[in-house]
Amino acid sequence: MVTALSYDALLLVSFGGPEGMADVEPFLDQVLRGRRVTLERRREVAHHYEHFGGVSPINAQNRALLDALRAELATHSPRLSLYWGNRNWHPFLGDTIRQMAGDGIRRALAFVTSAYSSYSGCRQYLEDIERARATVGPDAPAVEKLRVFHDHPGFVEANADRVREALAALPPARRGAARLVFTAHSIPAAMAAGNDYVAQLRETCALVAGVVEHGRWTLAYQSRSGPPEVPWLEPDILRHLEALQAEGARDVVVAPVGFVSDHMEVVYDLDIEAQARARALALGFVRAGTAGTHPAFVRMIRELVEERVRGGQRRALGARGPRADVCGPDCCAPGTMNRPAR
Repeated sequence: MVTALSYDALLLVSFGGPEGMADVEPFLDQVLRGRRVTLERRREVAHHYEHFGGVSPINAQNRALLDALRAELATHSPRLSLYWGNRNWHPFLGDTIRQMAGDGIRRALAFVTSAYSSYSGCRQYLEDIERARATVGPDAPAVEKLRVFHDHPGFVEANADRVREALAALPPARRGAARLVFTAHSIPAAMAAGNDYVAQLRETCALVAGVVEHGRWTLAYQSRSGPPEVPWLEPDILRHLEALQAEGARDVVVAPVGFVSDHMEVVYDLDIEAQARARALALGFVRAGTAGTHPAFVRMIRELVEERVRGGQRRALGARGPRADVCGPDCCAPGTMNRPAR
């Protein structure tokens, strides 16, 4: 069994986002480097940020999550130093790992803000961590990623509470007939074929819908960014809203369970685009919140740490039980270079 002294830090690893209009273009340079994304799509994404003054909500939400984790670990154990590094914006992962090395950190656990198995949500983060460690050199701490948590009770509970809050915003007489639509970031079909992304999403949707006892649910996708000739996961949320309206739906609750916190995709693609489409279709529309800093989600992160530090109970609600701590060598392959642009 691993002892509590084996790790001395917890590293929050996330996507990152700009925090002003001056950041948007260099941020997109970072995100899109080496990817076949059209100039039209790049301009479209930049325009999304203009609606919010160039500020993505993700960095502020990560700061809030760090504060919540700091309080959680101070109240309970293990007592680990907390760090934060991003893939695409400040604080960059390489800079954070260099700071950790300077602080004398030798072995850390990493919590990645992605609940599912996919190239972009799992393996690429492992590659980012190793690339950052390589730039720091032999003094870089060892960093071990915590497991995928799509079916952890804490993640399910947090999302179920957010769905309940959204349903409560509808008139009581219309809640039972409302259509519950879960959403996640679309990825290329070839990429999805190399992992359990879709199966895990469907499992999370079924678990959350079961907790809130709402049987009329579907899964749709959002934020497609690839060329039209490349198949991506469907249905797209905007077309799905049209299909639901044609079936006679009056109200829709959209729950972005594919995200653990608000990204630009959530606040633009859902709060602006999807809501506008629902309004045009005369559909009632409520967007559920993300897990964010929900106490059950914060507690889940501590439990994932305790699993590794003390060999504690590995909780999972899915039929296949908890995922392995480390992905296999053939897991989460990229499949294509047309990866999501956020």
